[in-house]
Amino acid sequence: MSADERPGGQRIAVVGGGPAAHRLVEALLARREEVRISLFTEEPWAPYDRVALSRRFTDPQDALPLGLLPAEDARLELHTGCRVTGIDPAARTLTAVDGAGDGSTHAWDELVLATGSDAARPDIPGAQDMVVYRTIDDVDRLRDHVAELTATLGRTPRAAVIGGGLLGLEAAGGLRVLGADVTVVHSRPWVMNAQLDEFGGRTLNRLLDGQGYALRLGERPTALEQRPEGRLLRFGSGADLEVDLVVAATGITPRDELGAGILEPGPRGGFAIDDSCATSVPHVWAIGEVASHRGECMGLVAPANTMAEVVADRLCGGTGTFPGFDTAAKLKLSGLDVASFGDGFARSPGALEVVYADPTGGVYQKLVVSEDARTLLGGIFVGDASPYPSLRPLLGRELPGEAGAFLSAAGGGSPVDLDLPDDAQICSCRDVSAGALRRAVCEGCPDLGALKACTGVGTQCGSCLPAAQKVMEQQMAELGMEVSTALCEHFALSRSEMFEAVRSTRLTTFSQIISRFGTPADPRVNLGCDLCKPVVASVLATLHGEYILGADRGGLQDTNDRALANMQKDGTYSVVPRIPAGEITPAKLAVIAEVAQEYGLYTKITGAQRIDLFGARLEQLPAIWARLVAAGFESGQAYGKALRNVKSCVGSTWCRFGVQDSVAMAITLEERFRGLRSPHKMKFGVSGCARECAEARGKDVGVIATPEGWNLYVGGNGGATPAHAQLLAKDLDDETLLRYIDRYVVYYIRTAERLQRTARWMEELPGGIDHVHDVVVKDSLGIAADLEQVVAEHQLTYRDEWAATLEDPERLRRFRGFVNAPEVEGPGPDGPDRGRPVVAGPRIPLRGEL
Repeated sequence: MSADERPGGQRIAVVGGGPAAHRLVEALLARREEVRISLFTEEPWAPYDRVALSRRFTDPQDALPLGLLPAEDARLELHTGCRVTGIDPAARTLTAVDGAGDGSTHAWDELVLATGSDAARPDIPGAQDMVVYRTIDDVDRLRDHVAELTATLGRTPRAAVIGGGLLGLEAAGGLRVLGADVTVVHSRPWVMNAQLDEFGGRTLNRLLDGQGYALRLGERPTALEQRPEGRLLRFGSGADLEVDLVVAATGITPRDELGAGILEPGPRGGFAIDDSCATSVPHVWAIGEVASHRGECMGLVAPANTMAEVVADRLCGGTGTFPGFDTAAKLKLSGLDVASFGDGFARSPGALEVVYADPTGGVYQKLVVSEDARTLLGGIFVGDASPYPSLRPLLGRELPGEAGAFLSAAGGGSPVDLDLPDDAQICSCRDVSAGALRRAVCEGCPDLGALKACTGVGTQCGSCLPAAQKVMEQQMAELGMEVSTALCEHFALSRSEMFEAVRSTRLTTFSQIISRFGTPADPRVNLGCDLCKPVVASVLATLHGEYILGADRGGLQDTNDRALANMQKDGTYSVVPRIPAGEITPAKLAVIAEVAQEYGLYTKITGAQRIDLFGARLEQLPAIWARLVAAGFESGQAYGKALRNVKSCVGSTWCRFGVQDSVAMAITLEERFRGLRSPHKMKFGVSGCARECAEARGKDVGVIATPEGWNLYVGGNGGATPAHAQLLAKDLDDETLLRYIDRYVVYYIRTAERLQRTARWMEELPGGIDHVHDVVVKDSLGIAADLEQVVAEHQLTYRDEWAATLEDPERLRRFRGFVNAPEVEGPGPDGPDRGRPVVAGPRIPLRGEL
């Protein structure tokens, strides 16, 4: 199209082909009818998503589209494969050279420089032989190079990545996908040191090591030598590394050569800009990685997009200003969940840190809050970043609860239900608020794909999609729309469908299940998430009764299950031995007292008729449980989605009103269902008479004695949403009562959805209590014998989890200590703790001492 054929309006030239340039053009086209935009990119493609560059390793055909710019729009002229070689602000022109070497001059009224950056190489001899990881061409060259090395060498290529930041780790992951052995070389003692504190970084070190990456930390290479037999990466320590390929990912160098001698540079390169993103020369703007704001250039997409919006607003007559860099980051590396945002290092005056650590599962979580513990200032997540999407929109706002609850919920229970305000930013890359998502749902975007198309949410880095989906589903529910029951993005099945699929196919491992039923059905790509993995773990535990941390099941469990204990807010654990029906001997009471005294544990008699011991460190758990198991105790499964307890009154044994032996029945039930995994925790109660001292009607299964036998109630729940149990059958003998409870419990386990309590399950069942009565009492589906058989097999295969753990040295390795506090000398009990530094947790005072 000639200049004469183009519409009138202001002439805006944009130089660069990254996300910032793309966002600017989108915003200008959306806001202005009269405008003439010329976009110059030296790569042969339209602007693409550099944030998703690692996708190109697994799919060479993926062009990483950011969203198509309207080629038919007369307001836009796209020059691909065209390198801008000079600018003349006085004449308001630029010169460019196309792929054929032909030069041209273009006039502009406003010039926006979005030239991005180059990958830096270390300043050492041989650095010119290193490969960089920055563009689509770089990825394609790496793929071809690794394939050539594999064919030539006849073995697995040895690759080293210099740099353990976000880009370096993603490059390392890509090389692993291509089949190379990878060593990550990083100058600091832990990777991602710009985003993670020491404890988070060292946790990530261990996770990388567990995935097969070699790490060379705290060292810088001194040279790369080319030898006849291969390459040698030299180090000052003399521990040199033989390599076939070296990738440099040590940072970025702003592409600021166009403005040399014309625009004021930043102290570390790039073009200095003010809060409006204007450079030192009128009518010239800079955005993205080449823009130096208050002395800093940053290679993150969210601030680049914000700068683009600011310039678009200014060019349309607005007064927008750049608020500063949003440093939130999420690692895109298969099998590793890492994220950080805000003031993760707690540098704000008076900032408090709330830490949650699970070394056995490789999890480190931290929230930083204000001095009054109300305002969220930042966070770090390693191994389990599930709270990140919901918490990031609350940055700078008051948390709707105690900070610790948001971390413990991620591993040990239902996530905290956050009702985000309309102005909370869900997607920082595209600046999409919760209110915008709600409006889009109301206007006809009833699924995530449509929502992405309507609003742009999740179309760049994608880390906001869980939060976006939650807002969408909440709004759909308010509008009375049907919400998908798919377990997560990895499984189209619901939990109940998953249970039946695994039961019918008799699969026994997560890898088998995800290969058979996953989407896509490829375990190398699809490693599951924090939604589907615990569900599969629960299903496998119910169906097969094997050690829950055995084989590949350990990594699937929720955080508390992985430690066989409940994590507390101070990072210590609680010990909860099973005491069926609350009946205990003086000798056993003495053992609990001795353990509590020796380990300095806080003791609490709970409403569940248990004695809870609080304040144990992870490495102390085996020694504590060795004492308890030897005394005849077993795990109370207080950490699991399973039967927690069966509460009982003293019944006819002691009470003058009791008509049945409620204690004996409660013990029978607890021993019958102990350890049986379920969609949510379950609690039972047995009352010896109608006076209901055990509060059985507030339980998932409640049994109340009558002179003629037992009345069975089901579907009661306590807690935040209490529900009374409903009568299922009356005046039952012992045998019939047990059979009906067997059927009810297993039918619930088979058909309920993820984290669905029995009360909610029955509410959503077509027919409710009448349907349950037909299935359990009348055997209307003809499955009663099958349901009973599940419990019979569970009784035969059940083994106390702590007893099994103590017998196996390999299993005990999961309980090695994790240093996350200053070391002090702790006496500890006789055993592996005595005489070595331990981590001191705060002593929990008794109420009378407060």
